Amino acid sequence: MKHRSVIFRLFALLLAMTCSFNAVAASTTVRGDVTGNNQVDISDVTALIGYLLNGDGSSLNLANADCTLNGEIDISDVTALIGYLLNGTWPDGPGVQTFTVNGVTFKMIKVEGGTFTMGATPEQGSDPRDDEKPAHQVTLTEDFYIGETEVTQALWLAVMGSNPSYFVGENGYGDDLMRPVDLVSWNHCQVFITKLNEMTGKTFRLPTEAEWEFAARGGNKSLGYKYAGSNNLAEVAWYWYSLPTQTPNTVGYGTHTVATKAPNELGLYDMSGNVTEWCQDWYSLYSSEPQTNPTGPATGTYLVVHGGAWGNQATNCRVSYRGGNYPDTKYSSLGLRLAM
Repeated sequence: MKHRSVIFRLFALLLAMTCSFNAVAASTTVRGDVTGNNQVDISDVTALIGYLLNGDGSSLNLANADCTLNGEIDISDVTALIGYLLNGTWPDGPGVQTFTVNGVTFKMIKVEGGTFTMGATPEQGSDPRDDEKPAHQVTLTEDFYIGETEVTQALWLAVMGSNPSYFVGENGYGDDLMRPVDLVSWNHCQVFITKLNEMTGKTFRLPTEAEWEFAARGGNKSLGYKYAGSNNLAEVAWYWYSLPTQTPNTVGYGTHTVATKAPNELGLYDMSGNVTEWCQDWYSLYSSEPQTNPTGPATGTYLVVHGGAWGNQATNCRVSYRGGNYPDTKYSSLGLRLAM
C-alpha cells in the first residue's frame, strides 16, 4: 500500500492528539463522516486510516471519505480530516473559487455544463403543477459557477453598507449575519450585483432558471433526488415543518444560518428551503422542444423564483417547483444566490 510509513506517522499523530480534543459535535454535512454515524470525529480518522492500510471499506461510507474533493481517497484526505477536527475548516476542492469582500468570505462552486431533463420529472411524483410541464431536455454548453450558499446578510452588508433583512436582532431573532439576506427585490439584487462586480472586478449575476435547476439537481453528479440533495427534505432544508419553533419573534422561527443542513451532490447548501431564490429569467410557460442555454423571454411581468423557503411546505421545496414575482417584490422569505 502506498504511503504506508506516512500513514503510520499520521496514526501516531492522531493518538497523540486524542488527549487534546474530543469528538466534534454532530455534523449535518456528510463530508468526513466515514463511519456513517452522523458525526465527524476521531473515529472517522481511525476508519479512514484503516481503509488506506487494509483496503476494506465494506463497513464504511466511502462517499464521505473524499475530504479534499479531488475525486480520490488517499493520504491527503486523512490530513484534511485531522485539520477539520483541529480548526473546523475544510480545504477547498478543485472547482471552488473563494472571494473576500470587506472581510466577508464566500465561495463559488464550479458546475460543469451538461444535458438534463428540466421540469416535472418522474421523481417529482404527483406534486408538479402545470407550469412545471412538459418536462423537456435542456443543454447547458458552458461551465458556470454558482454560490455555495445563498447570499448572507453579512455579504449584503459588506457590499451595500446596510442590512434590509427582517430576521435580525432588533426584531427578536438574534444577531446572526450568516442567515441568508431577505426582503430583497430582484431590482435590489441587480444593484447589489453591480456594486459587487465593481468591488471585485468579476462578473457576478443571478443564475438563469435552467442553471439554477441543473445545479439544484446536482448537475452531472445528480442522483435523481426530489429535493436538492435528498429525498428526505429535513436532511437538506429549513422549511415549515423543520423549524425549531413556528412562533414569530423567537430565534427558531424564520431563516437559519446557511450551510447547517446537508449539501447536495455538488456541495451546494440550502437550494431547497431557507429562502426562495431569484433567477435572472422572466417567467414563461415551458415548451416541449429541446433547448440549449435558455435564458427566458426578452420581457415579461414576473421574474422566476426557485427553491422554496422556511415558511413553505415540502412541495414548494422540490427542485422543479417554480414561481414568479414582480421585480420590486420583497418578502422575508425571498433572497438570492450568485452565479458567475
